Amino acid sequence: MSTTRTSAAPAAAATAATTADVDRSDAEYRAWLKDAVRKVQADANRSADTHLLRFPLPEEWGIDLYLKDESTHPTGSLKHRLARSLFLYALCNGWIRPGRPVIEASSGSTAVSEAYFAKLIGVPFIAVMPRTTSPEKCRLIEFHGGACHFVDDPMKMYEESADLAARTGGHYMDQFTYAERATDWRGNNNIAESIYQQLRLERYPEPAWIVATAGTGGTSATIARYVHYMQHDTRVCVPDPENSCFFDGWTADDPGATSDCGSRIEGIGRPRMEPSFVPGAIDRMMKVPDAASVAACRALERAIGRKAGGSTGTGLWSALKIVAEMVAEGRTGSVVTLLCDPGDRYLDKYYSDDWVAAQGLDLAPYAETIETLLATGTWREPGA
Repeated sequence: MSTTRTSAAPAAAATAATTADVDRSDAEYRAWLKDAVRKVQADANRSADTHLLRFPLPEEWGIDLYLKDESTHPTGSLKHRLARSLFLYALCNGWIRPGRPVIEASSGSTAVSEAYFAKLIGVPFIAVMPRTTSPEKCRLIEFHGGACHFVDDPMKMYEESADLAARTGGHYMDQFTYAERATDWRGNNNIAESIYQQLRLERYPEPAWIVATAGTGGTSATIARYVHYMQHDTRVCVPDPENSCFFDGWTADDPGATSDCGSRIEGIGRPRMEPSFVPGAIDRMMKVPDAASVAACRALERAIGRKAGGSTGTGLWSALKIVAEMVAEGRTGSVVTLLCDPGDRYLDKYYSDDWVAAQGLDLAPYAETIETLLATGTWREPGA
């Protein structure tokens, strides 16, 4: 039996494809970008390191308490480091363009610092902020060439910032998303590396605890990651103020935690779990009453003659509580917290008895706790 085989018809000759090629390089933009990055880096090169101040404790305790004084940056706060990192990150990603505004959701200090860097590289800046932000911070934003755009509901800052960027063709910096990734946590003179370098000649060069409050969460993430990367035994504590959800979200392992009103302690505390807050990196959290934060601010002025903002008081209260635990357990060592910004921005708030009374805050029990600790080494929790 014969078999007939049929062959497929020859395939048509393939047509040679051309190489798609779209070149968007722009010599004028690249020259602007190169100059902008140089200007931001030059700011860091001009800046000396910030001081590490000692808080006076009885010598016999064998415990040293330090405050990393971030108020000495050119824009007066810890946020100067963050703003520099955010600008470099956005510039190198191609997100900031000549003549187009940079927009930020901020309760104040980050906006002050970002206004400074926007002016440095010659682009407009708009801060979207709660209407309750201190007048002094608004003045500073405008002093550095920025504009203030107010919202009544703090939860609307994010949406309004994104909408404003879309309407103007600008860039929404979004510190609450990018703070933890814009900073090089492995070193490069970040705040953690600076702390360890400055402690190098102290009697306890590796701190038992570093206490860092959280606004974006970027600073605590940077410190904790650096501690782990360098294999230090230091623990990281993040204090949280009233009306903030970080503590609740952290303790319940709930990334969806929220708070229904804004924090009275400007610069820290958030109504939602921010993307830059890294819960798994930190060891401990405390929920600090606002009255304790304000009382600690005032105690700091009595101790070292320096006024500081409310977030510094939140951190100092927690640091002193840790010191009291070390005294009770007979442990020696060092503790570091942050002096985040100067108190002259809050003279009408945390240093105003009228404001304190209007807020219904009773500072006396918390002031007594601090005074008792410094006099006796004993921590007596208010109301206990």
